Parts: sequence; C-alpha cells; structure tokens
Amino acid sequence: MACGNLHILDASYCPNISLEAVRLPMLTVLKLHSCEGITSASMVAISFSDMLEVLELDNCSLLTSVSLDLPRLKNIRLVHCRKFVDLNLRSSVLSSITVSNCPSLQRISITSNALKKLVLQKQESLTALALQCHCLQEVDLTECESLTNSICEVFSNGGGCPVLRSLVLDNCESLTTVSFSSTSLVSLSLGGCRAITSLELNCPYLEHVSLDGCDHLERASFSPVGLRSLNMGICPKLNVLHVDAPLMVSLELKGCGVLSEAFIYCPLLTSLDASFCSQLKDDCLSATTASCPLIESLVLMSCPSVGPDGLSSLHCLPNLTYLDLSYTFLVNLQPVFDSCLYLKVLKLQACKYLSDTSLEPLYKGGALPALCELDLSYGTLCQSAIEELLAGCMHLTHVSLNGCVNMHDLDWGFRRDRLTEISSPDDLLPMDQRDRLLQNLNCVGCPNIKKVVIPPTARCVHISSLNLSLSSNLKEVDISCCNLIFLNLSNCNSLEILKLDCPRLTSLFLQSCNIDEEVVGTAIMHCNMLETLDVRFCPKIPPLSMGTLRAACPNLKRIFSSLVSA
Repeated sequence: MACGNLHILDASYCPNISLEAVRLPMLTVLKLHSCEGITSASMVAISFSDMLEVLELDNCSLLTSVSLDLPRLKNIRLVHCRKFVDLNLRSSVLSSITVSNCPSLQRISITSNALKKLVLQKQESLTALALQCHCLQEVDLTECESLTNSICEVFSNGGGCPVLRSLVLDNCESLTTVSFSSTSLVSLSLGGCRAITSLELNCPYLEHVSLDGCDHLERASFSPVGLRSLNMGICPKLNVLHVDAPLMVSLELKGCGVLSEAFIYCPLLTSLDASFCSQLKDDCLSATTASCPLIESLVLMSCPSVGPDGLSSLHCLPNLTYLDLSYTFLVNLQPVFDSCLYLKVLKLQACKYLSDTSLEPLYKGGALPALCELDLSYGTLCQSAIEELLAGCMHLTHVSLNGCVNMHDLDWGFRRDRLTEISSPDDLLPMDQRDRLLQNLNCVGCPNIKKVVIPPTARCVHISSLNLSLSSNLKEVDISCCNLIFLNLSNCNSLEILKLDCPRLTSLFLQSCNIDEEVVGTAIMHCNMLETLDVRFCPKIPPLSMGTLRAACPNLKRIFSSLVSA
C-alpha cells in the first residue's frame, strides 16, 4: 500500500500472494505466473489499477473468473488455468489476448476497439462467446467442440465484428446448422465439422471456404458469395445445392451421388464437374446451362439420369469444348452432334449402349468438325465401326481405344485404296492424299487385337505416341511413322514380329514380351535416335545380349533388363 508509484510488479511463483487488499493505481505491468493464491477475489484489487497495460496469469490454478474494465489494458495471458470458467474484458486498446489450455473455460465476453486477431484453439468447454470488437479481422476457434449453432450470430452482420475477414471453426463438432450473413467475411474454414447437415452462406465477398470432412452435409446454399471455385465433391450426402456466385469459374460436384436439386447461377462459370451425380436429371442440367452460358468444360461421367433433353440443352453453351459422358447409358449421340458445334474433346468411356452406327455422323456426316480428342475406351463398337472411324476422322489428334474387346486388327495397309471419300466439304483432297493429324493413339489392354500395321501410305506423319501395352494376343507390329517418339508394347506376351521404321523413336518399352533378341536388334537398327529400351522380364533376351543391342543401335543411353540397368 506504500508503493503508490509502483509501475511493474512480477510476483510469479509466489504461491501465497493474493493481492486482495492491495491497491496499485500506477501499475502498468503485472505478472502472476503460477500464483496459486490468486483467485477471482484478487481481480477486484486489480480492477483498481486503471493504468494497467499488461496482465499475465499463467498457471493460476485456483482462478475461476476474470472480469476487468481497464481503459489501458493492452495484453492479457491466461494459460493452463485449469479451473478458469469465465472471462469478461472491456478495454478500448486491448490488442492481444492469449488463452490456452483452460479446459473449464465456458464463457468469454470481450469489448475492444484495437483487437485484430483472436485465437482460442482447443477450448473444448467454451459454449458462449460475445464480442464487441470493431477492428477484429481474424478469429480461430479450432477444436472448440462445445460451441453451438448460436456462434453464427456472433460473426454475422450486427454480431459485433463488422470487419471480420477470416473465421476458422475447424473440428467444432457440435455445429449442426451453420448460417452466416456477413458483408465482410472473406475466408471461412469448417474442416472436420462432421455434424453439420445444413449450411447457408450469405457472404457476397467470401472468396475461400473449406469443407473438408463435412461428410454429413445435406443442404448447402451459397447465395450470394464471391467464391471463384468450389469443391462440394467431399460431401457425399449433399442433396440440395444452391449456388449464386457471380465470380465463380470452377465448380466440382464429383461424388455427390444423392444430389437431386441443384440451382446454379454462375454467369462466369467455365468448368463444371458433376461426375457420379447419379440423381442429376435433365431439368437440372438444362437450368444450369441456361444460367451458366460460358461453360467450356462439362464432366457428366456416371450421370445415368442425364438423357437426350439434357444433352439438347448444351446448345446454350457456345464455348463448350470439353465433354465427358463416360459410363452413361446413352444410346443416341445426335443431341451432342447437333448442339456442340465447337467441341474439341469428347469422352465416351464404357458407353456400352451405343450402337455400331452411333458415331457415323462423325466419319460420314462431318459432325463436330473441331473435334481433336475422342475416347472410346471399354466400349462395344464393332471392328468395322472402329476402322471406319479411324479412317474417316483424319482430323483427330488423340484417340483412346483402351480395352475395346471387339478390336481385332489395326491395319492401315490394305484399306487405303478403298477409302477415297471426302469426309467434309472442307477436305479438298481425297483421303489417300491427305496427312492424318493423329498424334496420340492408345490401345491399352485390347485382348483380341493381333496385328498392328501402319505403313507410310497411312500418312501418319504426326503421330508421336503409340501405346499398345497389355494387349496379350498381339503378335505382329509393323510401323513406319517418321515422327513416332514413344512406343509401349509392354506385357504383349504373344509378340513375335516387330518391324520399325521410326527414325525419331526415343523410347521403346518391351517389358514382359516373349520376343527374340534378334528380332529386337533388327527392329531398332533404323531407330537412330533411340535412347531408352526396356526389355525387363523378356525371357528370350538375356542380360548378356545387351552388348548386341547396343551394337544394333549405338545411340542407346539406357537399357533396362531384369538383372542389369545400363
């Protein structure tokens, strides 16, 4: 009581001190670490220290509450106060609050005009939070698992945090219905909030949202938000979705298998992935294409409820260049041919209900003239349909026929004289005088293909990559392609004949092929740029023959065999 001018007091580790009868009006710094005698009654004495700026109360094990209205308090620490329940602070200049490992803390009330960041991680008993902090911009409440839905009012308009930009509520497992209406919020993280079933965000400037682990979410509304991208594919139970995002360019719904109602108003959207949205119907697709006219990439893989009416609505998308309809039950592609005039990529993997004539408009009618890439893997088209497609669509640059069981040969050596039709009005030369634009051909795992012949007359002058691996019955490969760089014949167990006239070939893979050393040596003699040769697990090519192969192709840099890598 006689120290009227005392400014700094460090009474840490004094277990018997309580300060209950002390008045220190000039005190600015008070440190009371590990003072077991400090209780809530001590706070009455401290409340008379109007000049106090720094207060540290770490490890005050008997302290249960702090209620202070101090005009100059800037910094307070409360760490490892195991019985601490209630915190009430008022200070216009309060700028730093450290609260950690206070397992009993239930209520917090803070009023400050200077506080910009508040971190209250792992306060598992916290249930009530009241804030009047007009400069607060960041709040982290990670693992505050007792917080209830009422926390949303604190961080919405009128809740006392008018300029809040970032809010982290990760692993707040008691949240079930989350609704925020904020004109300041820019970033929101709800990762690990597994109990949330309903989410409503009316945050026009929200740019980032994390929903990782919100796997019980059933209804979600983003209206309006400032998001540029959104991934809802991590919410498998999502049933209803509303998105009003004027700036959004990418939306991923991949895996929302029960999504049946989706209102999407995103006028700048360019990419939509709705893979495995099995309940998504034509009316939803039609409404989306009407409200999102700038879509360039649309993935509808495994969307069996989409039919002709939905595909016809694609005429609303003049910029559509990428369309994935793989694993659907489509039987008629005419709506695609009529609506997607500028399509460049079309994926039709495992579309097993397409008839052998379903692609005739491509190679007979000049449909989709801009198409460059076509994927027909695991389909059921017959051999003749595949042959006509490859012969007639010379403008294709990438073709995938992986796993096509009806493909028996890829022979462009004996049909060229029969294919002299003009496939579209823009083709001024007959087919046998025009170069193919094909660059990449994949025929991986075609179990019935036996022969591949690509002679110079096929005019495949642009092809650079050919993958025939895992085609177990392939016996003969005879290729003359001046720009071929990559050839994969791995696991073609029946391969016996290999003839290559590929002067620019750099990589040849023959892993697990039952082919003779002499055949390989002869094949690579004219591949002057070959750098990598893989003959691992080839029973007829022993490690001792590596020297012979190097002699056949002196430019080889890497030879891989079962017992040696040189």
